[in-house]
Amino acid sequence: MLWRFAPMIYGPTLLFALGEGAVIPLLPVIAAELGADVPTAALIASALVVGQLCGNIPAGWAVARFGERVTMAGGGTLAIAGVAGLLAAPSLPVLAASVFLIGFCAAVFGLARHSFMTTRVPLGFRARALSLLGGTFRLGMFIGPFVAAGLLAVFADEHAAFWFFGGCLVATVILVLVGADPETEMAAVREPAATGDPCFAEDTGEAVTGSIPTSERAGVFRTMWRHRGVLSRLGLAAASLSAVRSTRQVVLPLWGVSIGLDAQSIALVVGISGAIDFALFYASGQVMDRFGRLWAALPAMILMGAGFLALSVTHDLDSAAMWFAMFAAVLGVGNGLSSGILLTLGADVAPPADPAPFLGSWRTLTDAGGAVAPLLVSAVAAVSTLGLATAVMGVVGLLGAGAFLRWVPRFVPRA
Repeated sequence: MLWRFAPMIYGPTLLFALGEGAVIPLLPVIAAELGADVPTAALIASALVVGQLCGNIPAGWAVARFGERVTMAGGGTLAIAGVAGLLAAPSLPVLAASVFLIGFCAAVFGLARHSFMTTRVPLGFRARALSLLGGTFRLGMFIGPFVAAGLLAVFADEHAAFWFFGGCLVATVILVLVGADPETEMAAVREPAATGDPCFAEDTGEAVTGSIPTSERAGVFRTMWRHRGVLSRLGLAAASLSAVRSTRQVVLPLWGVSIGLDAQSIALVVGISGAIDFALFYASGQVMDRFGRLWAALPAMILMGAGFLALSVTHDLDSAAMWFAMFAAVLGVGNGLSSGILLTLGADVAPPADPAPFLGSWRTLTDAGGAVAPLLVSAVAAVSTLGLATAVMGVVGLLGAGAFLRWVPRFVPRA
C-alpha cells in the first residue's frame, strides 16, 4: 500500500521542498536589491523559520478539523500567494511577509504528512516510512539550489527561481486534489489480518491503521495540557536534537572562515558532510524499526555532542583544516543517523485517534529548538569565542543524549 500510494504520499513533500530549496539561497539577494543591509537580509531570510514555527499549532488544528487533503490544498494555495508576493514585492516588509507566509505553509505540509503517517502506517514500518519522508524533504532541499543555479545561468534573473517554485506549488495542489487520496484509500484496509496483506499483517497491539474518529476531539491547547508530561520531557530532548542539528549548519561554515579556509574548501567540506548525512537517512529508519528508537537517537546525539566538543579545541592547531574536515564528517554521520527520529518519536507518543493537535505542539517544540540554537551560538561567540560556543552546543548534545536515555524507554517502550 505504501509503494502503491508513494507518489501521493511523498510527491507533495518533494515538490514543495524542491521549490523551497531553489528559493532559499536567493532570499538575501532579493532583500539586498530592495535596499537591505546584511543584518536585515538575514532577518528576512529567518522569517521562513519563524513562519514555520508559528504555523505548527494552527496546522494541527486545521488537519484535525478538515483532514490532510483539504489542509494541504489550502496550504499550497496560500503558498502560491506567498510566491506572488516574492515576485512583486515592492518593499522589504512585503518581502518579509511573503517569506513568513511560505514558512507558515511549509508547516502545514509537514504536519499533514506527519499526521497521515502516524495514523496509517503500521508500527513495524513506521520509522522507515517516516525516515523516507524526511529523506524526501532533504532530497528536495539538496537539489533545489542546483536548480536555482541552472535557472540563473539560463535566464540571468533571480525571479526565475520564484516562478519555478510557483510551478512546483501548482503541480502540488493539482496532485493533492486530483490524485488518489491515500488517506481515504488506506483507511479501507482496516482488517489486515483477515485479508492476509503481508505489508499490514504484523499485529503490533497498537491501533494505527484504522480511520480517524471524528468524535470527542480535543482542542489544540487542551491536548497540549493533557500531554504536558511527555512534551516537557521527551519533547525537550527532541528539541535538543533539533538544536544540535541546526548548529551544524551554522557552525561549520563559520568555523571554516575562522581558520582561514577559502570559500571553495568550505563548500567542499560542508557538501561532503551533507552527502554523508543524506546517504544515511534510510539506514536510520532500519535501525529504529529493527532495534528500537534509542539505538538511533543515542548514537546520533553522542556523535554530534562529542564531535562539537572535540572540534572546539582544534581551532589553533597546525592541522586545524584536517580536524575540521574530519569532524564535519563525524557530524554528518551523527545527523544522518538521526534522520526521521523526531518524526518517529512524535508519531509514537501521539494519541493514535487524533494525532494532529499533539503533533502541532511537538513540531513547535522541535522547531523552536532549531530556531534558538543559532541565536545561542551567536550570543556566546559575541561575548567569548566561536570555540566556546561550539563547546556549549556539544554539551547540549550530550545532555540531550542523557535525556533520550532517560525518557525514550519510559514513553516509547520496546514492544
